[in-house]
This record gives sequence, C-alpha cells and structure tokens, in this order.
Amino acid sequence: MTTFGIIGAGHIGSALTQVLTDAGHDVLLANSRGPETLTALVGELSARETARGSVRAATAAEAAGGAEVAVVTIPLKSYRDVPVEPLAGKVVIDTNNYYPQRDGQFPELDDERTTTAELLQQHLLGSRVVKAFNHIGAQQIVDQRTAPGTPGRRALVVAGDDAAARAQVAALIDGIGFDVLDLGPLAEGWRAQRDTPAYGAELDLTGLREAVSQARRYRDM
Repeated sequence: MTTFGIIGAGHIGSALTQVLTDAGHDVLLANSRGPETLTALVGELSARETARGSVRAATAAEAAGGAEVAVVTIPLKSYRDVPVEPLAGKVVIDTNNYYPQRDGQFPELDDERTTTAELLQQHLLGSRVVKAFNHIGAQQIVDQRTAPGTPGRRALVVAGDDAAARAQVAALIDGIGFDVLDLGPLAEGWRAQRDTPAYGAELDLTGLREAVSQARRYRDM
C-alpha cells in the first residue's frame, strides 16, 4: 500500500483517486479551494464498495507532505503553485497538457524549447517528475482497466529523467490496469501530447508504440 497525494480534484484527479483506492492505496486529495469543499466528493469516493483504500481531503501542502508518491493534475497555468519543499526527493506524476486557450501563452512551449513536464521538473528541482496519464480521458482511466495479459489491453506512456522513478510509475500503471510504454526522458513526453496520434487514442502497446513513432513537432505539421 502506498499513500498518494493528489493535487487537483478535477476529472483526472477524481478518476485516479477511484482506481488507486480500488487497488488498496490511500489518497490525500487536494484542490485550490480548500478541503472543506471536497466533503461531498470524498464521501462519494469513500462509499464505493470497490474501495479498499482510504481517501481524505487535505490542503495541497498536506497532500504533498503526506504523500509517498504525488500526482499533479491541475491546469498548467498554476504549476508554480505546487508546494516545493514537501515534495523534495519524491516521485511526482505530472498529468498536464498545454492548452493555450486555458493556460495563456507559454513562449517556451509555443516554440517547443521544452515540455510541460520539464517545466514542472524545473519548479520541483528536488523531486523526480514522471509524465503519465496525460493522453487518456478521465472516465477511461476507470472503465478501461484490465488484467495483465488481456488481449488488446490499453497502454499508456511514461517519461522521466530518473529511470527508477519511471519504473515505479510503470509498475503502478500496470497494477491499476494498463500496459506501459516507456518513452525515456522527460523531453520525449511530447510524443503523447495534444494533437499527436497517441493523444486520446485507445491503443494497445503495439498501437501506442506505432503512434508515438509517428508524432511530429507542431512546427513540422
């Protein structure tokens, strides 16, 4: 059992809370408005018969401090609000995508000098950031879980500069119901970002490997 600190209680954060507690993990769930606004959601997630782990509302600082593994699933424009010191030394899963209409313009992303996960890694210098869960819909995280070896099992990517952290997140993803394609360093995470063949596509491991190989930079489209 692992304690996860999920910073962001939107669709992806809620879906991950559900599958993680189903798998027997404990979750500290935080949003930007305070734990008192999460009472109904936490009650709903806790009441499910399939939940074997627990979920508790927390502040972002509490979720970060109490986490063994953290998940950042907030709009990219707010990434600088993520607590730094409580996450030092920890694995941090980044689910973010860049949507200029929501996040405003990031010149370094517009000209593809960097990626969203690399921005978070620069903010969390003492943490080990791994990109994951950014190319699957929230409800699909819940509905498309299958056992290892299931024909056509859906696959998800991971990317990160720390190989041990990537392996840890890959094992987590396999444990909650998906195959994993390791893209290597964070800089390769763009291969499953929005507007690429892998983004939103329901693919098994073979299909996902082919999709990321076909990804093109925005400037080359």
